[in-house]
Amino acid sequence: MIKFLETLAILLAAETIVSAQPDIGRLITNAPDHPRILLLKGEEAGIRETIASDSIWKKIDQFIMSECGKIISDPPVERILIGRRLLDKSREALRRIFYLSYAWRMTSNTIWLERAEKEMIAVSGFSDWNPSHFLDVAEMTMALSIGYDWLYDALSPETRIKIRQAIIEKGLKPSLLNENSGWAEGSNNWNQVCNAGMTYGALAIMEDEKELAMDIINRAIVSIKLPMEDYEPDGAYPEGYSYWGYGTSFNIMFLSAMERVFGKEYGLAINPGFYKTASYLENMTGPTGNSFNYSDAGSGGGMNPAMFWFGGRINDPSLLWSERYFIEKRKPPNDRLLPAVMIWGSGISMDKIMPPQKTVWIGQGKNPVALMRTSWTDPDAIFVGFKCGSPSVNHGHMDVGSFVMESSGVRWAMDFGMQDYNSLETAGVDLWNMKQNSQRWEVYRYNNFVHNTITVNNQLQIVTGYSSIAAFSEKPEMINAVSDISSLYSDNLKKAIRGIAIVDKEYVMVRDEIETGDKPVKVKWNVASAVDVAVTGFKDARMTAKGKKLTVRVVSPSTTVLRLGNADPPHSYDAKNSGAWLLGFEITVPANTKADLVVLLLPEGAEENKNITGLKLAEWPVNSIK
Repeated sequence: MIKFLETLAILLAAETIVSAQPDIGRLITNAPDHPRILLLKGEEAGIRETIASDSIWKKIDQFIMSECGKIISDPPVERILIGRRLLDKSREALRRIFYLSYAWRMTSNTIWLERAEKEMIAVSGFSDWNPSHFLDVAEMTMALSIGYDWLYDALSPETRIKIRQAIIEKGLKPSLLNENSGWAEGSNNWNQVCNAGMTYGALAIMEDEKELAMDIINRAIVSIKLPMEDYEPDGAYPEGYSYWGYGTSFNIMFLSAMERVFGKEYGLAINPGFYKTASYLENMTGPTGNSFNYSDAGSGGGMNPAMFWFGGRINDPSLLWSERYFIEKRKPPNDRLLPAVMIWGSGISMDKIMPPQKTVWIGQGKNPVALMRTSWTDPDAIFVGFKCGSPSVNHGHMDVGSFVMESSGVRWAMDFGMQDYNSLETAGVDLWNMKQNSQRWEVYRYNNFVHNTITVNNQLQIVTGYSSIAAFSEKPEMINAVSDISSLYSDNLKKAIRGIAIVDKEYVMVRDEIETGDKPVKVKWNVASAVDVAVTGFKDARMTAKGKKLTVRVVSPSTTVLRLGNADPPHSYDAKNSGAWLLGFEITVPANTKADLVVLLLPEGAEENKNITGLKLAEWPVNSIK
């Protein structure tokens, strides 16, 4: 009965939302002609002005043009699956068609038009776009829709028909079948990507298939609210850095396209957490340029096109501080959505982008994080990312309580991050089963044994456990965040609370306060690193990299013996971890006992403040409790 009532409430809520929506049919009738997706006719002039006024914008434009020159000599994309995915080919088609269409609109050079048309005809001729893995269909549909819309006036009637029919028959109609549309009821990145791709298809062909376009767009307006609610309350994206770049970017592609075609009438109020997520993404990158790569994420940081939409919409150029860094220090990313940067960033002067004012960012939600640093402008600044949340979140790892740490331009404490899915799936690993005893948690990089957290009695963290940020402080003498992670170990411990602090802007302290129940337990403390590590005493180890040094020192318990082990995985299907180490210790805590584990990470020249080392977590300075 309860389940029935919950389902009924969801259906009634959805019906209320639909009834409150604008008349999409009327909006379609009054929509602008082609080109209407993202960049209306004549708006190229504004982009040209921005390019002419700023060398950084010119650099991005030239990069896109250079890539188009390379595409000219490449054969069109072929329908070749990797495992169960066509996604690699769909993404390449999107990159090529978006880049070439941009080049055509900016130059009117027919060489770009003809090559884009050749690409679109080729993928239109595929037998299908692999609807069993619908992300593949979504990105391919977006690719053809942008090309169809932007090149519409220059395409022959025959070519238009061929591309339009492919969008309808291989993109939009398959999305309405039950076996292909489960993503519409989820709150993860699939929802964002698939709704965006299908909406682009609807916007491209809506004058020819009005009823179909109405169905697709109305569904998207209701459905995409689900993942957008996951950013509440502070903007922390549950799936982490890499999937922020995927899900959020396509969400912005959706919002931007809808706004350009329909104005602000389309019935989708943007919640506060979604706007706040730009600060989350910016703070997720350390001074080295690497991201805090918890969950299924890679460690590399890079420019994210969606940030330029946020910077302009919120009118806060400081949100683009890291984006400017990546553009200036590196070549622009070969991102398939890169031309959108030229649209969203048009009119933004790069020399007016200043660093953020706050050095601490706290985000609650499904996967809370604390992101702390000593400076935005000092390349040697200390940076700490502290991960809470739950392993049960989509793409989650057993990494609750884990952290990464940088100083002196080096990432000393690392996260192994994700492993390529296809390598695990082809080995028969039950990768997407998130249950407690799933084979997923046997994958080396996914469990708590190799994350920078504690392990109790050599057991996995409890999948259904959850921790939030209990308290934090921005005070410069002790920037910190504290989390109660007890529920991840409730089968072995009565209490487990972890706090991480940057002390006097000089070093990092990790403090765990645990309490046992009726049985003694073994507690293992870990930190992973990919630098040179040597144990130099019972409680000290020395890390070295790039001519810099850092000392790991155990203050408590006093009887600890640090040990260094390799990061060799146990299974043939596990990714190799060459050059990585696990440094830590293991202690036995008697029954009905309280114990403190205190570890310092001291960059060269930093001195321990003993007045702070002995403070209990309850005595740490508190700026706010979230």
